[in-house]
Parts: sequence; structure tokens; C-alpha cells
Amino acid sequence: MDFKKSFSLNLSSETAEKNTVVYGRVRVSVLTERLYRVEYSKNGVFTDCATQKVWNRNFDAPVFKFKKQDGYLIVGTRQNGVCVESETGRVAYAVAGGKKIKDLHAGNLKGTYRTLDGTVGAIPLGEGIVSRSGAAVLDDSDSLVLNADGTVAPRANKEKDLYIFVYGHDYRAAVRDFLRLAGGVPLIPRFAFGNWWSRYKAYTQQEYIDLMQRFAQERIPLTVATIDMDWHWVDLKKEFSGVPGTNPADIKSGWTGYSWNTRLFPDYKEFLQWLKAQNLKITVNLHPADGVRFFEDMYEEFARYMGVDPKTKKKIPFDCADPRYMEAYFDLIHHKYEEEGVDFWWIDWQQGKKSSIKGLDPLWALNHYHYLDNCRNGKRGVILSRFAQAGSQRYPLGFSGDAAITWECLRFQPYSTATASNIGYTWWSHDIGGHHHGKKDDELYVRWLQFGVFSPVNRLHSTSNEFMGKEPWKYGYAASHIAVDLLRLRRRLIPYIYTMNYKTYKYGSALIEPMYYAYPDEENAYHCKNQYYFGSELICAPITDPADKKTGLAAVNVWLPEGRYTDLFTRRSYAGGKFVKMFRGIENFPVLAKAGAILPLDTDDISNGAENPNGLEILALSGNGSFTMYEDDGETMGFENGAFAETKFEIETNGDHIVFTIFPVSGDFSVIPSKRYFKVNFFDIVSAESVAVTCGKEVQNTDDLIHYANGSLCVDVFCDLSAANVPVKIEVCGAARYSLNKREAYIETVSKYQISNDYKKSVFTSALESGALPKCQKRFREPLEELEHCL
Repeated sequence: MDFKKSFSLNLSSETAEKNTVVYGRVRVSVLTERLYRVEYSKNGVFTDCATQKVWNRNFDAPVFKFKKQDGYLIVGTRQNGVCVESETGRVAYAVAGGKKIKDLHAGNLKGTYRTLDGTVGAIPLGEGIVSRSGAAVLDDSDSLVLNADGTVAPRANKEKDLYIFVYGHDYRAAVRDFLRLAGGVPLIPRFAFGNWWSRYKAYTQQEYIDLMQRFAQERIPLTVATIDMDWHWVDLKKEFSGVPGTNPADIKSGWTGYSWNTRLFPDYKEFLQWLKAQNLKITVNLHPADGVRFFEDMYEEFARYMGVDPKTKKKIPFDCADPRYMEAYFDLIHHKYEEEGVDFWWIDWQQGKKSSIKGLDPLWALNHYHYLDNCRNGKRGVILSRFAQAGSQRYPLGFSGDAAITWECLRFQPYSTATASNIGYTWWSHDIGGHHHGKKDDELYVRWLQFGVFSPVNRLHSTSNEFMGKEPWKYGYAASHIAVDLLRLRRRLIPYIYTMNYKTYKYGSALIEPMYYAYPDEENAYHCKNQYYFGSELICAPITDPADKKTGLAAVNVWLPEGRYTDLFTRRSYAGGKFVKMFRGIENFPVLAKAGAILPLDTDDISNGAENPNGLEILALSGNGSFTMYEDDGETMGFENGAFAETKFEIETNGDHIVFTIFPVSGDFSVIPSKRYFKVNFFDIVSAESVAVTCGKEVQNTDDLIHYANGSLCVDVFCDLSAANVPVKIEVCGAARYSLNKREAYIETVSKYQISNDYKKSVFTSALESGALPKCQKRFREPLEELEHCL
């Protein structure tokens, strides 16, 4: 490979001169009405090169004014701007929406972190580019510059380089412009949104095959098979000690390796092809720190390429700053394995931040080059690696590191995943269930998996311990069955998640967003840290505390914005505009759909892979709303040239009259099945006086199309997508909405309490009959109070 051809980038890093102002040792660039670059250089020389964090400064700037006065440069528009000391570069203040802000770090809503390695709970987060104060700063002063040939280098001059975001509470706009500045989030391959199997374990080839077959027998769908570090030689002293002419220090550590362990994988090529035949994508673990050593299969060729005599058996040190090393690293190691079946690499870098170029973090270099390399040949790139710094959104997916198996660690992850949106980092992948330490806890496993299914990436993982596997059948009966249902649900959610993936790529909106993105001026939105939007239609509130042993219920305090919300697990509906403390058994947690929500689900919940579905169940909630489902081939860059299809769904509700419309597909029909079955599930409708289905002007016979599933009205529609050029309308008249039977819910709740039956009768019976809340302990009363909030 040629390093320059592979890694050079065509970037628009220079701001038009007409959009910059220089005064003294300061230059201010106006990028948007609310985004300003402030540079300070002692010698008055400024940087126009792209950097590790910032790739694009060529914005269409607005009309602005500036004033040079008393050693200060004031630049901005009528409502927004910055004031900078011309001789020091200090930002005296910023103006956001007419409000003067002196402390650019106050009220910051935070961003994300490098890794959870070694943590047991909450950790400090770096700063984001949104703030309650209205202003935030991105410091790019220490970034290296990107050269035209794909290499990086220190800046020619030590300087201050800041980006001032003055977006007030328009958080989504701030993130959108950050992504324009720093590089957008790529469109992720579709397979990434299914279930991943991962485990640090020295599997044999046959053991891994047997495990995949067991998943298939249990009808548990997977999309990604991970092979952790034992794919290569690890016990180097056992295998390679005593080889003449070698340095014993070269076989001290087995973390780095590039040659398949043939004791465990006697025919790795056949193994990889077997996994492919199961419709699985393959990722393989890397620890590149120890370079290439004498025992590697490709050592001789690698050594010659690097100008080293192979006979010396000299170790070739890892050097991510050396273009020649990186050429050999990819061409002689990784490309060969990719040709044999490896789809992408899990870069498990844990060896510090130093390299041969001062300031170059090897993690950033590996992420940058691995991602770009994985994009070759017209396919979409993907890696799995830790967060390096702002700008890492360009290199998905994020590996959050080795979290301990504790409630504290689980409790931190919903908040931190949502908050990462504040620095544009939208695709975190966690070790679902926790990685190491802790103790066996079925409830914790289920709660973590519930979060995982409604998180960006659902990757089961655990450390090297024979008794710590995350396979559902290694848990108790209840937990096992719940886990299987959850993994099947994740498979069904792919059409919805993939559409949100496109929205992230196209519009910069994250799958998981904090509540304050939609309600920035609502104080309550800042006090529900562990709940989040899961795409445009759902609010999720993961349960991150164990259940009360007497009630069997765990609680989460959920803030509901104005409107009507329906729990997809319990069917309970709530009026918004308040906090509701919700109680759930281990089998579910609050996943709340807004009125008018539309959720496309795959009807296939057991197959490996993530192909565009032949059948879809469309979950529709009464109200008014629309949803446009996005589809493409899931893997290539063809979508950039129009190879994608969109299907719009719409629901309109007026009293007990509902009209649901499936609009004709727009776009490229070649990427979707020619025929498709739709099951439209009116989730909160339990009966109707009449249902009519029309295709254009043609009225369908509905006798065989209408049925009820779990009490919900369902209508089946069969479409020839390639021929359908008229909308399909389902008209429901006299619709009756589900209403909770509070008496039955009261009895069911109390019946499950693990307390004296005599006590139940004496305390709860009279309250049941009177409709008043019982006079009892708070732990028993609060689950009944929740029922009072149900519609």
C-alpha cells in the first residue's frame, strides 16, 4: 500500500480571509453567527492547517461587525460574539443571545471520557460544547496538524487555539455545527446494531463453533462474533523460549500478537469461513504495543520491508508515526486477514499516550488510520476502540473499557452515554453485564441487558473466568428467559435504530440524547440524568438499582414532558408534565412511547444477520405523528449515490377516528425486498367499530386482515413494493383506547409482595374498597401511588 494515497485527506481547513479579523497577536475567525475561532500567537503567525480535532473551517459566515478598542478585539453579530485581549488572547467574555458570559466553563453539561478501565462507578467527564450558561469552549491548542500526505506533525508555533460556542440553549444546533467543524459521524454498517457475542476466553476452534451452534439452537440471534486476544499466541515463553539468536525480553509479554494460535485454531481460515456461513461479521482483538517479533508468521517479510535483516530476529518496534511501519502494519498483517474473513478490528490499546512524535497519542493514530483503512474498497469503515479526544466521532465505534460488575458501574452508563452526545460522540459500546470483579447477580445482569438493548451497541462481554460467561443459559430460569426475549427484541429493533443511524449521519442527531436537548428551558430536564431519548419516538429510563426484597419491585423516578406516554412493556399510559416514580419487576423497565409514535420492527427475531426485512410490524400509538424509515444495502457507500429507499408512515387521530397511512416507497427499490408484509399494530387500541383498508381507491376485504395480538388491534397488509405507487390507508372508526384496570393492577401488585397474607388483608383490603391509599410503609405504598398516575 501507499501511505499517502491511503491516508491523505481533502479537507477544507482554511477560513476565508474576509471572515477573519487580526488585531495585535490575535486572530478571530467567524465561522457561524454563534461559532468563533480565537487564536493567539506571539509572533502573529496563525494555523490554517487541519488538526486532529478540527477538519473544516470553510463555513459560510454571516455578516458581522468588529471593533478594535483599548487593546480588545470585539467581533460578532447583534446578539452573539466574543471580546478578546489583543496581546494575550484571553477571552474577556462571550455573548450568547445578548447575554454576556465571562466564565466559559461555568455550567458546562460535560462530554465523555477515555475509558472505564479500573473504575467502579461514576468518573469525571471531559467538557462538552454545550452549557447551561449559553457558552462553551473547545480547546484545540495542543492538537497536532494533519499534513497533506496523511502524516501528523507538531504545530510550527506554540499558540492558543480556541473555538467559542455561543449557542445558548440550542444544544442540537451546537452539536450540528461542531460536527461540521470537526468531521461528521459516518453511517454505521447495519450489522453493528444487532447482538454481539464477545468474551475474553481461550476458545478452541471447535468450542467457538459449538457455542455459536448453541445460540442458534436457543434461537438467539447474533450479528457479530468477537474473537478476543487468544486468537494469537499468548504464552510466548512456553512456545518460543530457547530459540537461538533471540532476545528473551521479546517474549515476556503475550498481549501483542499477529499469528493465529494453531493449537487452538488448527484451521483458522476454515473457522472464519464457517462463521461467515452463519451470517456473522467477525471482529478480532488487537494490542499493537509490542510491535512485530521474530515468531510472527509475517516477520521475515515485515522485517525486509522495514530494512531489517530477518536473520537478526530483531524486534521491530511499534511506531504509529512512521508511515513505512504503518504501510507494513496494514498491508502485511491486517489486509491478509481481512481477505480471509476478518471484517474489522477491536483496537484494545492500553499502553499509554506517548509515541515517537511528541503529542501524538497512539490511540488517536490507531483509531484514525485503522478507520480510514477499513473504509477502502468502497465499504463503510468501522472499528471498536476507546475514545481518544474530541473528533473521535469520526472513528466509530467506541469501546468504553473494562467496567466492574457492580450496580455503581451500571448506574453511570445511561447518564454517560447520553452525555457523550454533548461532544458528538454518539456510538458508545459497553461491556454489557460488566467485564470483571463483582459477583454473580442475575438481577444486575438483566438490568444491564435491558439498558444494552436500548443503547447504541449491545455487546455482551466478560473477562477470562470460566464462571463469568454472559450466555443467557448460565443464569437462573427467570433471568435466562428474560435475557433471551431481550436479545430477540434487539434484533427486531434494527429497522428503527438503523433509521436513527441515518439521522445521526445526515443531521447530527444522536440515537441517545439527554432530555434537555428537547426541553432546554425546562428545569426538570436537567434532573433526570439516567433517562434519555432513544431515537425520535421513545424515552427510556433504565433501572439501575436492585429491587426491594419485600415487594420484588425496583424503582426509577421518570420525568415526563407534557403529553401522553405509553409504556411498551406494561401498556400503562401517563399524562406528562411531572415526575412519576415507576416500579417494575425484573421482567421490564420503563420504555415510553409518545402519543403518535411509530416504531418499525422486524418480524424476524431469531435469525443471525441484519438484512432489510421481508416483514415489518409497525407499532403505532394513537395520536398524530409520522416516521420515515431509511434503508440501504447496509455495508457499502452506495447510499452516497442514491442507493437507498425511504418509506413514510403516518398516523392521524381525531377522537376515536384513526387513519394510518403507508406511503409508496421512494428511492432505489433494489436495496429492499420486492414484496413486504406489514403488520400494523395499533398498540393502545383494544377494539374498533369498523376498520377499512384501501390501496389507492381500491377497498380491500378486511375479513382476513384484522386480528388482535396481546389485546391490541392489528391489521395485516401485503405489498408489492416495486409496483405500489399509491398509499395504503387503514381507517379505524370507533377506536377504544386501552385503559388500565386499576383495581386489578392494585390486587396484582400487592399479591406479589413477599409479606404476611394476614397483614395484606388487614391493611390493603379496606384501601382497595375505599380507593384511598393504604396507611403502610412507604415501600408498599409507593407502587400503588404510581397507579394513580396511570390513565
